[in-house]
This record gives sequence, structure tokens and C-alpha cells, in this order.
Amino acid sequence: MKNESIKDLKETLKELSEIEILELLRDFASEDQVMIFRLLEKERALNIFEELDQFLQQKLIESFTDSRAEALIQEMAPDDRVKLFDEMPAKVTKRLLETLPKDKKEETALLMGFEPETAGRLMNPSYMKIKKEDTVQEALKKVQNAAEDIESIYTLYVTDDKRKLEGVISLREVMMGKEDQKIKELMNENVIKVQTDTDQEEVAGILKDLDFMAVPVVDKESRLVGVITYDDGMDILEEEMTEDIYDKAGLANLKTKESSRSAKLIDGSILQIWAVRLPFLVIALFGGLAAGAVIGAFEESLEAIAAVAIFIPVIMDMGGNAGTQSSTIFARGFILGHITPDRFLKHLGKEVLVGASMGTLVGVVAGLIANAWQPIEGLGLAVGLALGLTMTIATTLGFMIPFLLQKFGVDQAAGSDPIITTIKDISGLLIYFLLVNQFLGHLM
Repeated sequence: MKNESIKDLKETLKELSEIEILELLRDFASEDQVMIFRLLEKERALNIFEELDQFLQQKLIESFTDSRAEALIQEMAPDDRVKLFDEMPAKVTKRLLETLPKDKKEETALLMGFEPETAGRLMNPSYMKIKKEDTVQEALKKVQNAAEDIESIYTLYVTDDKRKLEGVISLREVMMGKEDQKIKELMNENVIKVQTDTDQEEVAGILKDLDFMAVPVVDKESRLVGVITYDDGMDILEEEMTEDIYDKAGLANLKTKESSRSAKLIDGSILQIWAVRLPFLVIALFGGLAAGAVIGAFEESLEAIAAVAIFIPVIMDMGGNAGTQSSTIFARGFILGHITPDRFLKHLGKEVLVGASMGTLVGVVAGLIANAWQPIEGLGLAVGLALGLTMTIATTLGFMIPFLLQKFGVDQAAGSDPIITTIKDISGLLIYFLLVNQFLGHLM
């Protein structure tokens, strides 16, 4: 990119809001995303980075230079840093953890020591704490001094010298108090709190139901160790709802698997992509050769009645279209939970019926056209029956092949179409030529 273009892009980015830049990043390739981040001011870059999903964060970290990645990781909020580390390879996490300053390393290690999906794992260990003997003026001074380092200053937590939680007060209530008024006169001693081992879904429910900005997290000795904010709670609810939907559909691990496979096929190395896609294309190659062998075996039929060859592309293409349509419908239905493993046979039976009915209708139309176009006795019947049977087989395969690949842990996105096409081509041609020999054998 030329210097003038970079300068123009930098000026454009200054005029865009953080939300607009977020949308922009999702539409760009990895190298362009890195370029955009390099042009952003440090604080904006961090704010935007923390709003990205963990997959995109990981991609960017891997694309940055070591120093740039380390600087970004250090500036992240502890809970956001842990979320990212949970998604990254263990070796990368260990290396990045070692680059953190001692205090940041300790707070990150603290969070990672708690069980996944618990309040301790998700909390932010930075919070606004004051003493009950503080005056309103002293409390406001503490807020001013800590504002840059604390994510949420709208709720203040009152603790004793041993960090035991004694009360809570909002910043608004402090600001409304008299300067010499003690915090203990204003604070609420009935604090709703959660333990470090409280399930994340319960925490999110508290934040949502009580409309809290944040909820404090305490250890077994009731010492305040962190807070979970409202935005983190809403992220948790979204994740839990998605997991519940997949779990009810019997697809609990599907989202994670498909996300990983998609990432490998889109952003993996050439060799990684080859490893997934090439074997299926090789299968298709041999399938094409086998289809050619079928045509070769019926060469005499083609030489005797040249019109037979006219309808080969029609049968192969219509079968292919029906199979692709069916596999696409299956993939979407399976991902959304409309097609479930325990009811697969029912779904398959319905698709076979749909394929047979569509094949019959299209076969009748094609047979009549073939008979009018090439008025050879029996040809229209052979074309119609072959097309009907091929479309029925193709739609059946469109449901069955991706399901079987998914069941055996094979990437159905890369494997379905080549396998469906191979089986459909061979069977379709075989059916067609056998019918031609049956109905037109007397003309050969």
C-alpha cells in the first residue's frame, strides 16, 4: 500500500466510530485487519480488540509481531485476557503469559486457577474499593485517582483491612452525599454477592433479573476478590442460550467442531487446506473415471443410437442439482437443530419421498420432451425413468452422506458434494444405459 493511501486510511479511521471500525474489520482479510490495527491509536485499538470475538482476536494476535501482540495482551482487562487465553493453543498462552509483568501475570494466573464457567474464572480482579470510615470527599478522591485503572467505577465496594466485603454504594449516591458524611452512613450493608465457584449462568441471571451494573465475587472467607460486570453477564447469557439450543438438538459439540473446521479451511495454511479438501477431490476424480468407464462399456449403444448421448448431460446435471439442493438443506437444518440425530430416519424418509415425487414430475416432463425431440420408440421412457430414479438417489444421498460424515467426525462441508457427485454420476449413468438397452435393445 502506498504512503498516500495509508495516510488517507488513517484519516478515514479517525472519523469512524468504534462500532463502524468493528464492522469494517469483520469484512477484511487478515492482512488488512492487521494494517487497520497498526493505524489505530493505542487506546482505540485496545477498546476495539476487546469487543472482537475470541476467534478473531486469536487471528490478529497470530498476525502481529511479538512485541505488538505482547503489548496488546498486557493492556487487556484480566477477564478478557483469560477468555482469549482459553481459546488459544497452550504453547502460545504459556509464551504470552511469561511476557506479562509480575502483577498482571499473577492476576491472570489467579483467574485461570478457577474452574471454567465459574464466577472466579470470569471476574475482573480490578474493582473500586473504599472504607466505611472514608468521608464522601475522600471516597470521590479515591475514585478520581483509580478511574483510569478500574473498568467499572459506577459501583463502589466497602471493605475492611482484610478485604472482607462490608457494604456497597453507587457512585451516584456518593456524589449526592455531603462532603464530610461518612460512607458507613450511606452504604447498603445487604450486599447481593456470588462465590468464586458460582456457575456463570447463575451470575448472569442475577445481573439480568436485578438490573445490576456489576455483582461482587467473594471467596470462602467472604473476602472480595473481583466483580463481574453487566456486559460480561449478557455475553454469558448469549453463550448459555446457544449451548442450550444445541444441547437440546443433540448438537452440543457441533458448533465448536464446525467453527474449528471452518477456521482451518478459510485461514489455515495451504497444506492444511489440502489435507481436508484434496482427498475428496481425488475420490471425485476416480469417480469421474469410473463414470467414463460406464460410458465406455455401453459404447455400442451410443454408436447405434447417437440420440442417447444427447440426454446424458441432462440426467447428470439434474441429479447433481437435486443432490446439492438436498445437502444444502440438510446442512442448514442440522446446524439450526431442525434436523436431529434421533429423528434422522424420519427426516430421511421424508426427503426420499420428496426426491421421488420431484423426480417423477421432472421425469415425466423430460420424457415427453425427449419423445417429441427425438421420436425414437422407448427413448423418452428411458430418459424419464432414468431422470426420476437419479433425482431420487441424489436427494437421498444429499441427506445421508453429510449425516454419515458428521457422525464419523469427517468434515461434511468439504466431503459431501464430491462423494454425492461421484455416486450419483456412476449410478445415474448405469441406470440410464440399462434402461436404454431394455427399451431400445431391438434397435441396436
